Amino acid sequence: MMKSLWSGVSGLQAHQVAMDVEGNNIANVNTVGFKYSRANFADMLAQTSKIASAPEGGMGGTNAVQVGLGSSVSTVSKIFSQGSLEKTDKSTDVALSGDGFFTVSSDGGKSYKYTRSGDFKFDANGMFVDGNGYMVQGWGYDETLGRVNTASTIGDIKIDSSLTMPAKSTSSIKLKANLNSSDDNQITSPTYGITATGAFATTNGDEKAEDLAYLFNDNGERFGLKTGDSFSISVNGATATELVYGKDFTSTAQLRTVLANRTGAQVTVNQFGKLEVKNLGTNPLSINITAGKQNNELFTNMLLPLNTKSLQQNSSSVSQGMSAATHGSSIDILDSLGSKHTVKFDFRRTEGNKWNMTVSVPSPASIEGTAPKTNILFGGNVTFNSDGSLASLNPSTIKFTGNNGSTASQVVNLDMGTMGGFGGLTSFDQETKTAGISQDGYGSGDLKDILVDQSGTISGVFTNGKSIGLAKMAIARFTNNEGLMNEGGNIFLQSANSGSAMIGEAGAGGRGAVQSSYLEMSNVDLSRSLTKLIVVQRGYQSNSKTITTADQMLNTLLQLKN
Repeated sequence: MMKSLWSGVSGLQAHQVAMDVEGNNIANVNTVGFKYSRANFADMLAQTSKIASAPEGGMGGTNAVQVGLGSSVSTVSKIFSQGSLEKTDKSTDVALSGDGFFTVSSDGGKSYKYTRSGDFKFDANGMFVDGNGYMVQGWGYDETLGRVNTASTIGDIKIDSSLTMPAKSTSSIKLKANLNSSDDNQITSPTYGITATGAFATTNGDEKAEDLAYLFNDNGERFGLKTGDSFSISVNGATATELVYGKDFTSTAQLRTVLANRTGAQVTVNQFGKLEVKNLGTNPLSINITAGKQNNELFTNMLLPLNTKSLQQNSSSVSQGMSAATHGSSIDILDSLGSKHTVKFDFRRTEGNKWNMTVSVPSPASIEGTAPKTNILFGGNVTFNSDGSLASLNPSTIKFTGNNGSTASQVVNLDMGTMGGFGGLTSFDQETKTAGISQDGYGSGDLKDILVDQSGTISGVFTNGKSIGLAKMAIARFTNNEGLMNEGGNIFLQSANSGSAMIGEAGAGGRGAVQSSYLEMSNVDLSRSLTKLIVVQRGYQSNSKTITTADQMLNTLLQLKN
């Protein structure tokens, strides 16, 4: 009879522990990163009054007679199921989606603690800390490598709010564009006279040679001169002379020369790409241009405005304009001081699949390539294969000098595609256009914001528009999460049965991903806990009834003597 009293007492004690566990669960229903616990019951050692016997002879076996001595709480299990993630407005709030723990330390990394609560912030010294003031552990930025070094030992994460990113000078310009392969491609950005793309002519005759067959009139119609096309010119009523393309002239420079020889006048190409005949003599000049035996109407019509009956001294007659199939692209590059300089690329078709390339920068900056240092780089060229792929590019690098105190002879690679490839410059029978142009330099900037990605990388966003990883949080994983010791304050400690902490990067080795601007809520299911309360309450009441019933029976026994 006394045994039933002690069984009831043990039941009360076990259910009291279960009530304590569920009470703690409910108390932490809104605790960030909390993991609920479960009390597991076990029966106590039973008293055996008769042992079991085996069947023997004609008699069957008998079972043991045992009377239980009550119950106890064998274990309290921590349930590490995923809690729901709640969106916040704070970029340093982080949550783990999956297995693992954030690693923190209260003694400079001599020992580690672990938590699922990612309510982190930066303190006055720039240290990344949790709600307890413990330092969040991870890897920092390596100046030598230029990135976060996850191969190093973890330590306190610190980010200086006054951090400044130095300027990076441009080392590469990437250009993707198509230059129309058609013989009838039109002018996309006409360039005349003495410009950054090179002149048709200058007053002293040092112009770039332009094959007239590939030039256009003012209406954008290509002359398309063929060998033998000609025009006739008569000066001051003399017998007309026939001038033949491919024999007497081919380029703009040669045309200017033969006209000057025939007229005795000064012949130049002005800033609008027009031939200008200026009479420097004292006598009036008469010019009469007509079609040749093999006439090219477009070309002859361009020359006809030069006709004059009496061109007086220091007066000029001017032809229609000439222009080339050109295409221009420009981009700002940066020097070592972070100053911007506009680099302009001008492509001018010369013949077939060949294009001249001119690179220019505004003064006082200068560039070096295949020509002496100046602010205009002439002599570049691009050729294409029969399938439209890039065949050659010259030059492939330039040396840029800002002449403003920045580093001189800054080497800039011209990335316009691989030879035989289609990733940069191409020449298809399609519209001439630039698909994209970019460079890898940037100016200096101050730290203005902090972002965290799924790998736990803490990136700094700077006022120059650039961002860079400044640190990465270390995530710990254990073989047995339930073996961790709860220290309070949402902190767990490693124990003999948890296994050693396996520290690594988020999203690797079975570790969960980091979610920025989220917090993991408690995984307590309030409906389950409230139901459990009722079950525990009824169990407690039933065990108390066992005690009172046994007491009444004992009281009846005691009354037998009366």
